[in-house]
Amino acid sequence: MEDGAKILIIQTAFIGDLVLTTPLIRALGRHHRLHVLVTPVTANLLHGRPDVERVVVYDKRSGDRGAAGMMRIVARLRRERYDRVVSPHRSLRSALIAFLCGASQRVGFDNAAAARLYNRRIAYDQSLHEIERNLALAGGGDYTRDDLRPNVHADSQDREAVDRLLPRDRTAVRVAMAPGSVWSTKRWPLSYFQAVTREICKLGMEVVLVGGAGDSELCQQIKNCAPSSVINTAGQLTLRGSAELLRRCVLLLSNDSAPMHLSVAAHTPVIALFGPTVPEFGFAPSGERDAVLQIPLSCRPCGLHGGRRCPIGTHDCMNSIEPGIVVRMIRSRVA
Repeated sequence: MEDGAKILIIQTAFIGDLVLTTPLIRALGRHHRLHVLVTPVTANLLHGRPDVERVVVYDKRSGDRGAAGMMRIVARLRRERYDRVVSPHRSLRSALIAFLCGASQRVGFDNAAAARLYNRRIAYDQSLHEIERNLALAGGGDYTRDDLRPNVHADSQDREAVDRLLPRDRTAVRVAMAPGSVWSTKRWPLSYFQAVTREICKLGMEVVLVGGAGDSELCQQIKNCAPSSVINTAGQLTLRGSAELLRRCVLLLSNDSAPMHLSVAAHTPVIALFGPTVPEFGFAPSGERDAVLQIPLSCRPCGLHGGRRCPIGTHDCMNSIEPGIVVRMIRSRVA
């Protein structure tokens, strides 16, 4: 397709999914007029990007809920007269929107729900990282390491918000921790995060807790175990602000959740704790200095996203990753 085409990307999944779509956004936005359909939760990630002409918000769980809401969005999209629609999101709803919005080219994965609604279907290669799979939707090509890294752009307001939360101590060694997750089985135990926090503080480092508003109470319970050297920022920053905060830390300890991907975008090394999911799914942190901690068990993986409760009632995949192992890894990487 010639330069200057008008393209819509549909990505209405979770925060981490949109972060992993940013290399595709950058690749297509270099030469085309790009609109991106997202949810209200993730829209902040794209505001102000020079490679995105318009962010279209689809409130699929509230204001645009149901068939009537979807058709309102479709009517809005049809007026844009897109040349191409590209959908990394593999849901039935995304396929329907792509089909109904009137674009002559509809690109999606061959394993998407209702894949027949796409007239160009790209093989979903299980052996690739999700970033590489997404880039295949743009037609492939030779990509550099920087091309394959997620990217999130903070603005001056985000930087000022982080300035207000972090003391201006340039000598401080700050380790970030992200204890939350939408999926409860992906969460490393609270007591383990508390144990690591106490040890990190004993070593003279600061702990910065990262998460959304829903993680605030969980993070506060961690802060309370060593309050003098712990900063709880959960719910106080935008997504772009969280990425800027992570950029100012030396390391992130995280469950398999959105902050893990934001940290990769911020070029801050990650120690990721994987339990019900596995890196082979293609969603592991992709930076050169990143590491995954996991315990090999016959019951893993138990689902693509994790779940609300352990299917066998033990949660051994997370409980078996002992705090001492994590502390030693942090020390070896920060020293």
